[in-house]
Amino acid sequence: MRRCTANRTFPSIDSVVKTLHDATVTTSQDPRPTMLDVARLAGVSLKTASRVLNGEPHVAAGTAAKVHTAAGQLAFRLNGIARELRQGARSTSVGLIISDVANPFYARVARGAERRLRSAGLQLITASSDEDADSERKLTAELLERRVCGLLITTCLSDHAHLEIERRLGIPVTFLDRPPVGIVADTVAIDNEVGARLAAQHLLDQGHRRIGLIGDLSRLTTHRERVAGFQSALTEAGVDDWERYVRADSHDSESAGRSVRALMALKQPPTALFTTNNRITIGALRALRDRARPPALVGFDDFELADLLGVTVISHAPEDMGAIGAGLLLARLDGSSAGAHSERLPVRLIERGSGERPPA
Repeated sequence: MRRCTANRTFPSIDSVVKTLHDATVTTSQDPRPTMLDVARLAGVSLKTASRVLNGEPHVAAGTAAKVHTAAGQLAFRLNGIARELRQGARSTSVGLIISDVANPFYARVARGAERRLRSAGLQLITASSDEDADSERKLTAELLERRVCGLLITTCLSDHAHLEIERRLGIPVTFLDRPPVGIVADTVAIDNEVGARLAAQHLLDQGHRRIGLIGDLSRLTTHRERVAGFQSALTEAGVDDWERYVRADSHDSESAGRSVRALMALKQPPTALFTTNNRITIGALRALRDRARPPALVGFDDFELADLLGVTVISHAPEDMGAIGAGLLLARLDGSSAGAHSERLPVRLIERGSGERPPA
């Protein structure tokens, strides 16, 4: 199993054990059994019980059987964190901070990262910031306190200088989906500008000139990059009033639906829509479901049932983002001192019908 180490002073094992003991939470009135309880039930010394449960050699088979039986009866579990700290190492865990646990996109990113890390003997701990900067800072601190050996972050912060000291102390940090600000670090993101440009150009090719954009939080780099790609395509096509049909800060399907209804209520509504992520696309579909002649629609991000619903999308591979990001982190743990790596995942347009409707 890969072990994560770094040059940092660790607390004494006595203080660690006391802290872990004080923090123990049980679901009943009985305290969690200790190794001493196992030793007493098995009729052996504490040292012998420890040797058996930690897999050390040269213990009689009969004695080992008694210890394992006692441990099973008591539901005893070794404290892996305390054992690793005692050996002078961080845990074999990697922290992943995602922005929105309700978004299937991040579930796929986490799946890709987990599979890659598991193959290297590491475990993934996932937490969600809910796009809140204070929550992200708090979660980062808590994961570091748990001695994770690395961090994967989908950030909502506008400055990451506070992580530079952690990187100097040997904690690798890889950013997913959104690049860092204030530090240079490994990053894996989607080619947002190219994808948005593909979507806009596709709608232009169908004859549309009034094209609405329903976007995410305007402070996010992903939103700004997708608007930039959209803008470049429309500007080159001679569409100068593109901004009048842009609506930002639609972070969920409900707010996206409101933005779509507002656009479609204009005296000259858009004849096509570009929705900049999967949840916004779902909100748009709900808002348009009762319209006899809905506008053309291209969504960024593929999603479950999009093929059955006939939704044209800009597709990419979130699992690859997680796996590549985890691979970069593993390389750092193995001692790589190469310059920061930045990778953009390719995108492609999948035509399914919604984006091929002509102007009404």
